[in-house]
Amino acid sequence: MTELLQAASMVFDWHVLFVIVAASLFGLFMGAIPGLTATMATALLVPVTFFMDPLPAIAAIVSATAMAIVAGDIPGALLRMPGTPASAVYADEAFLMGKQGKLGLALGINVTCSMLGGIIGVAVLALFAPRIAEFALQFTSDEYFWLALLGLSCAILVSGGDPLKGAISMLIGLAIAMVGMDSVSGQMRFTGGSYELLAGVSLLPVLIGLFAITELLRSIPSSGHGTPKVEVPRRNVMAGVGATTWRYKGGVARGGLLGTLIGALPGAGADIASWVSYAISRKFSREPEKFGTGHPEGLVSASAANNSALSGAYIPALVFGIPGDTVTAIIIGVLTTKGITPGPDVFTEQGALVNAIFMVFVLANLLLLPLGLLAIKGAGRLLAVPTGVLYPLILIFCIVGAFSANNTMFDVWVMLGLGLLGYYLMANDFPLGPLILAFILGPIIESNFMRSILKSDGDLLAFVDRPIAMVLAGLAILVWTMIIANAIRKRPAQGGTFEAGSGA
Repeated sequence: MTELLQAASMVFDWHVLFVIVAASLFGLFMGAIPGLTATMATALLVPVTFFMDPLPAIAAIVSATAMAIVAGDIPGALLRMPGTPASAVYADEAFLMGKQGKLGLALGINVTCSMLGGIIGVAVLALFAPRIAEFALQFTSDEYFWLALLGLSCAILVSGGDPLKGAISMLIGLAIAMVGMDSVSGQMRFTGGSYELLAGVSLLPVLIGLFAITELLRSIPSSGHGTPKVEVPRRNVMAGVGATTWRYKGGVARGGLLGTLIGALPGAGADIASWVSYAISRKFSREPEKFGTGHPEGLVSASAANNSALSGAYIPALVFGIPGDTVTAIIIGVLTTKGITPGPDVFTEQGALVNAIFMVFVLANLLLLPLGLLAIKGAGRLLAVPTGVLYPLILIFCIVGAFSANNTMFDVWVMLGLGLLGYYLMANDFPLGPLILAFILGPIIESNFMRSILKSDGDLLAFVDRPIAMVLAGLAILVWTMIIANAIRKRPAQGGTFEAGSGA
């Protein structure tokens, strides 16, 4: 009880509340502009968090991300241009509802169900994360090695597309993570004689380069001087939302729980949670034929899933220090710069901070409703911001953010170089998720592997001599077997299609 009161006093401080509101407005703006993702909004906030205490820093990222996901629904419904990848799955559904004169209902459902899904995710996070942390206190370097390897494996499995491309992306991330001094021997690796690379590649330039710069490069070719003028509902935006949400309340609960579960898988995130929830909702619907024609049931569960996944991703991040998605990868980096190492010890040593984070989640999700309605009413002006003004400003923020990591121009060049690399990879359908997760998890895997090897005097069987380690090792092997099986199954199918086409 004392910790809860202490957490409440930390959260309900005017400075923290101001940060939550300001970050929510920033996320609203970033999410509502097509091409500017929630991850980009988070990456741009990182330099600002350097000047904050841990709680306001986390509050800024949590609030901006939640609002950006919701705001991404607005251009999807108005222009058929989803503001964030998580909104893409139901953009057609919301747009077609608008064509039927139900634009206000579509946007109202997006905001309401996102809020409810977020609350479900927070409840699951608050109830189960501390229990998992108690269990995790039994972990040694063996278990952490297998767990980090399992997280890296899942990132490839859920990245979609070609598993081989996911694996190549992962290997690139591991190669970047190996630059610098060896954590055990102190030998220099892949530095090319550069003094700046002795400490390795900094996290911040990597994040900004791979997400913000890459997204800018992808958006520029299709950008004009602005977006078309759109008509948005001015009155009765919430008319019928309550009745529709209640009618599909099962979909809200299912989407919230499913989104939290998928969000807890390293590398999955809100994008995959939305797609899976939409597909399952269609599978169990009494009216599956209406999906894709402007049916509100398709919006309900997917909207709930995308925000609950944000909370779910914090379960592995806070408990094990393993990022559930790219946003929590950034959070781990921010906490590390503040001298806080995510893991089970955080729950015992800094319980008030953990409870304060849970409260911030609740406040951020409750703000979705009023600020979401504000975004809907101002969407026409928000979407008309000239990209010729917007993109140069974002580039300036990126340069300042990368420079602030170590106060050196070298990090700016690293950011730009990785931005070009990310653009090339995305243009050729290589997923960036496995790359960034490999960059984060690579040092964890290496350090725990070396620690176990030294502890066991080189005996590899020591990695599976404990029950928990054995189970995690089995799961990791199972995931890799599934990855290889999927790759083998897809290759003959692609070859058969090519031959058939050639014969025709």
